[in-house]
Amino acid sequence: MQLLFDVIAPVFLVIGFGYLLTWRGWVDDTLIDAVMKFAQNVAVPTLLFAGIARLDLGDAFRAPLLLSFYAGALAGGAFGFIGARYVFKRSLTDAIAVGFIGLFSNSLLLGIPITERAYGTPALAWNYAIISIHAPLLYGLGITAMETAKAKGMGLSPLGLFRQIGRSVFRNPLILGIVLGWTVNITGIQLPDPVWDAVFMMNSAAIPAALFGLGGVLLRYKPEGDMRLIGWAVAASLIVHPIVAYGLGHFAFNLETGPLRSATLTASMAPGVNAYLFANMYGTAKRVAASSVLIGTAASIVTTWCWLAILP
Repeated sequence: MQLLFDVIAPVFLVIGFGYLLTWRGWVDDTLIDAVMKFAQNVAVPTLLFAGIARLDLGDAFRAPLLLSFYAGALAGGAFGFIGARYVFKRSLTDAIAVGFIGLFSNSLLLGIPITERAYGTPALAWNYAIISIHAPLLYGLGITAMETAKAKGMGLSPLGLFRQIGRSVFRNPLILGIVLGWTVNITGIQLPDPVWDAVFMMNSAAIPAALFGLGGVLLRYKPEGDMRLIGWAVAASLIVHPIVAYGLGHFAFNLETGPLRSATLTASMAPGVNAYLFANMYGTAKRVAASSVLIGTAASIVTTWCWLAILP
């Protein structure tokens, strides 16, 4: 019970605060959109840049850690896709969007603050290792699948498809922050102290702003219909992904405590708002994606508590 109050409650209280103020009309949608735009396009990319630029690659990047997490992500995505396509008989593009819900956990806005509150700032090194390839890899996979499905019968050349995918991936500010972080880390560029001080100041605003904005955005995602498919998608994200990640990390790879915690907790996070943005970008399965984000975020209060109790 103490974990619920000390670790989980503060994170979800900030989300709830944003939800409450928006619901009561004390904060309007224009302000929420501005906060989310600031968080996603400026503050959070800066946070990712700083985390990856200062990452100890030799210590944080471990194949078992990444294999555990991403095998779980692929399992969750496959579970969502197969269910939508063959159990619920949805279109191919709908099934890809549902698969993306199971694939893309909220590793950043929920995974980082919960891991930090539970295990301290040093534990975030493994989170950043996961996140450093999270958006490029999974967005790349989702966009490739969707663009390939849409290109059927359109006569789009492989080169044209590749260019289209590249434009969609590298226009994302989060990915630009990651790429810049990698560049500084690998090249060893030394930035002046005032620059780092400014970056750290921006970082301090990233997670609170993003969580508050997330609360306001969630108000828009009212569950409507498709509840069985929504339940299937949420199960892919909150059950299949973390179970596979934990099982591989603990039993197959014998991960150390720190990497095992980061892999499992990050895998257990609810579908991120990006799951809805992906569906909205392609105009498919939007209602399922929106409701999955809302219901998954609420349900993750309980599932995260359970995983914190299970993890060493």
